[in-house]
Amino acid sequence: MSADALKKRKSKVLRNEAGPPEVKRGRGDGDQQDVRVYNEEVEFDSRNPEQDFLQYKEACENLAKLMGEIQELKANGAKEGSTEVERRRLQSCIHFMTLKKLNRLAHMRLKRGRDQTHEAKQKVDVLHLQLQNLLYEVLHLQKEISKCLEFKSKHEEIDLVTEEEFYQDAPPEISRPQLTKNDPHQLTLARLDWELEQRKRLAEQYKESQAMKEKIQKSIEVKKEHLRSLQPGLNAIMQASLPVQDYLSMPVEQTQKQTEIAQHLPPPLYVLFIQANAYGQACDKNLSVSISGDVDEAKALSKPPEDSQDDDSDSDAEEEQEKTKRRRPTAGGQLDDKRREMLKWHPLSLSFDLICKDGSVLHLFFYYLMNLNIMTVKAKVSASTDLTTAISAGELVKSDTLLSCLYANDHGRETPNPANRYQFDKIGIVSFADYVEELGHPYKWVQNLGGLHFPSDSSEGALMGSSLSASHMENTIKLLRGRILSRLALQKQFASLEHSIIPITSECLHLFPAKILSRLTFWTTITHEDYMALPYTRHVTDAGLAKETDMYFSGVVERGTARLQAAVVLNPRYPEICPVFSLSLNWKGERSGRTDDNLRAMESEVNVFKNELQGPRPGHQLLTNQIARLCVILDVYLETEEQDDGVEGPREFPREKMCLRTVRGPNRLKPFKYNHPLGLFSHR
Repeated sequence: MSADALKKRKSKVLRNEAGPPEVKRGRGDGDQQDVRVYNEEVEFDSRNPEQDFLQYKEACENLAKLMGEIQELKANGAKEGSTEVERRRLQSCIHFMTLKKLNRLAHMRLKRGRDQTHEAKQKVDVLHLQLQNLLYEVLHLQKEISKCLEFKSKHEEIDLVTEEEFYQDAPPEISRPQLTKNDPHQLTLARLDWELEQRKRLAEQYKESQAMKEKIQKSIEVKKEHLRSLQPGLNAIMQASLPVQDYLSMPVEQTQKQTEIAQHLPPPLYVLFIQANAYGQACDKNLSVSISGDVDEAKALSKPPEDSQDDDSDSDAEEEQEKTKRRRPTAGGQLDDKRREMLKWHPLSLSFDLICKDGSVLHLFFYYLMNLNIMTVKAKVSASTDLTTAISAGELVKSDTLLSCLYANDHGRETPNPANRYQFDKIGIVSFADYVEELGHPYKWVQNLGGLHFPSDSSEGALMGSSLSASHMENTIKLLRGRILSRLALQKQFASLEHSIIPITSECLHLFPAKILSRLTFWTTITHEDYMALPYTRHVTDAGLAKETDMYFSGVVERGTARLQAAVVLNPRYPEICPVFSLSLNWKGERSGRTDDNLRAMESEVNVFKNELQGPRPGHQLLTNQIARLCVILDVYLETEEQDDGVEGPREFPREKMCLRTVRGPNRLKPFKYNHPLGLFSHR
């Protein structure tokens, strides 16, 4: 076959493979001329991909066959430009063009598939966005519905009468039964109107009762005045009844002797004696007051001032003579004598015996320092039963700390009289606290009971003498009783704590679950310096909650390999002021409230939520309840802690407590709040 024939055949094959031509009409010399343009996009829609694949395999096979024939011809000696080689090479070119066409069609199909996928994806995105908008609107509507359902009006806090009582007692113009029985809203409005009407009536009754009360008080004052006028006659009757009193062994004579001795008391002790006797007779039969001391020496102090001045002049003359005899007198001896004279007691003192409900007795001894014009007190406790003295309870009933901070910030270490500071400077006394153990504590409430008032005490600026003493007597006696009862209760509790037993009363059993696995293994007292040195108590000391007058204790709660250390600050005014716990957990490392949110939450459980652990009034079980709560929340902490599932064997702390949720929030806080009726632990 010639070369021209091969070219004609090639052009014919190309025209056949190009598919139906596209006709374009052009303008030229007014004649329409058909221009056939090859367009693969027109042919693309009509072609079958499977047939194209078969054609692709056929072309590849033919191409491989032709390549083999060309190689065979060349191997047999055919020259490069021979007819057979050129013919097969031309056929190979035709098959290459077919493969190119099929490749273009495949790319076009791929592009169309991608375009269709992109369009479908856009439709899906639009529909997804519409779905999200609808879900957001649904969530917003649900929140609004929840707000409406949870809305609480102020009237819900009012305890209204029942509907039966309302229809029975309310007048028809307020109840309107024909309207309110079918309309709950109108019924509520009508009940509120009736409540308002009732309260107006009660207000009128209150005013009438107040007027009646004032009238009765006036009549009482008149009767009191009449009773006071009977005093002279009663005194005469008492004198006439002395033989009868002796026959009946009544302590009237002793009372009279005490009254006679009281005439020689210094004014502050006399005010205290009179007010304490009056309060004991009127309100507290368990309070007894007695006077002790040297009566003769007290009478000697009552001599006229001229005699004392002469004695002073004689003593001064004797001192001058001694000074002239001694060329180098010792200044230290003179200062000691002056200090002893400055800190001298009055010969008479008062003794209070305050009997508590449990039979224990608080003995108070009141002294008056004549030159300093202040009163001091010493205390002693006699328990009704022999208590097993705990080592950690040594500071509880000690005289130096028993009455500390009976009122807020009243430590009794320094004298409340500002003038004493100048007196101390003259004789070289640096601080009155150095003599407190010997002389007693000059608490501010002691000065108030004696009617002493100093300018620094601005709280009672309008009261003086007996009025000041009477205004403080009742409250102080109640505080003293509460203090001794709380200290004795703590002493019993500490004896149990040192034996790793947490005493829980029956009234407080509902505060804790039935099964508590953590146990108190150690309890002891520590000093203020030891407490300050602990690293996990820094936040308490920085907040000013740890003072030198407080008592400090240390305890250890253990379960398995976990060891929880607790440092406790016990204020002298316990249980009025809650003990403060600082915690440190040694388990898989050391943690404290400063580094671990859950340890901080455990401290809050025992420090902040005091009312839940108070127990029956007056709350003497607060400390032991706090320690028991500490054991419970340590169980919850360990049981809800994530443990390594890859370690073989049983879990060290199996789940014993029932929790609604083990953790909550970004801080992964654990459920430490105990719900008694359900026996569950939940988050606060």
